[in-house]
Amino acid sequence: MKITITGTGYVGLVTGTCLAEIGHQITCFDIDKEKISLLNEGISPIYEPGLGELIQRNIDSGRLTFSSNPVEAYSNAECIFIAVGTPANEDGSANLSFLEAAAIQIAEQIKKDIIVVIKSTVPVGTNERIGSIIQERVPPNIKIEMVSNPEFLREGTAIHDTFHGDRIVIGANTEEAGKQIGNIYEPLHLPIVHTDIRSAEMIKYASNSFLALKISFINEIANLCEKIGADIDQVSAGVGLDNRIGKKFLNAGIGFGGSCFPKDIHALNYLAKEFDYDFKILQSVIDVNYRQKDLLFYKAKEHFGSLAGKRTTILGLTFKPNTDDIREAASLRIIQDLLLEGAVVTVFDPVAMPKVEKLFGDKISFAVSSEQALVDAEAAFILTEWDEIKSIKLKEIKDKMTEPIIFDGRNCFSLEETKKYGIRYYSIGRPVVQ
Repeated sequence: MKITITGTGYVGLVTGTCLAEIGHQITCFDIDKEKISLLNEGISPIYEPGLGELIQRNIDSGRLTFSSNPVEAYSNAECIFIAVGTPANEDGSANLSFLEAAAIQIAEQIKKDIIVVIKSTVPVGTNERIGSIIQERVPPNIKIEMVSNPEFLREGTAIHDTFHGDRIVIGANTEEAGKQIGNIYEPLHLPIVHTDIRSAEMIKYASNSFLALKISFINEIANLCEKIGADIDQVSAGVGLDNRIGKKFLNAGIGFGGSCFPKDIHALNYLAKEFDYDFKILQSVIDVNYRQKDLLFYKAKEHFGSLAGKRTTILGLTFKPNTDDIREAASLRIIQDLLLEGAVVTVFDPVAMPKVEKLFGDKISFAVSSEQALVDAEAAFILTEWDEIKSIKLKEIKDKMTEPIIFDGRNCFSLEETKKYGIRYYSIGRPVVQ
């Protein structure tokens, strides 16, 4: 099919490239001309393993093109996927202004019946609202079908998730529209769940909120483990072997971040309040996650008393490995807290330092490697479990730091090994190594 993807952010770019890979003719449209220019040169504006190569291969094949011209993008499209951002407003609600602007622009260009698929994460009822915006702006003889097709991609593994996903959710009000979108995905041979539109919109929010709940729950168990002398790694392993629960998302740490979980749980909580429903569990997830991000900072405060003048190192800036995304990352809060305390801060991350430099400038120092970042440090905070960071030799940590004290938010090292090397080691949900 000839498909236009509106928006070349994370979801739009990955979706468009992968659909081209399975044989569709894809045009990715964005109003950002600079981004489109880069993409036409085969340069990905986002960091995602394997994406750059996939983009170039499909450009070369002629199946993938990029455009900032709406006439070019929409005039011959058989189907349009909208994948623009829906960031959070200050009150937690989803900002739909980009979606509405895209809908108006689409209405100005289409000349025939078409299916418009919303890939963006949106509150329940949004597909109907966008459908009305488009329908009232096109001639009465043109029929618009709306379909909800939420994405379930994980940053860092998005290409794998596209080709090996658990399911594809398609919400449509007519069987024919749902079937046509299902045909697009047929080469993937993945299970397809057909629902009504509102249920599809809710599936996305419910899925992300449940995973966020699982993370906050295991972090609460970890905090209790510290008080009673249990080991969260052993507890998580035992709990995860229960098939009703599963092992995934049971790794204790310093909370979740990124572009999805924080935004989506706030949006669902806002939606619940709009309908006068007190979503108590969801509010607790939000509260627990907010508190968890400061946990290592308070452990350090308790250990040192004062952090003024202390030479501190941050290892890992992104909210998870294999992405350059620092949105809602714990590192930003901890850096800010350390600076307010008067600490000297040096950071290292394999890919995200340019983004952090834009936020903090010369208030902090940037190391070219994890080893360099540790030189003469009095405290090291591990915030992202990059392979490069997990593979640091403990002997090297001991030799390079003035005093080997680690505050590990990802439980990267074993208690036995850190004890063997004489490192004072604070982790999450496990006994302190003195």
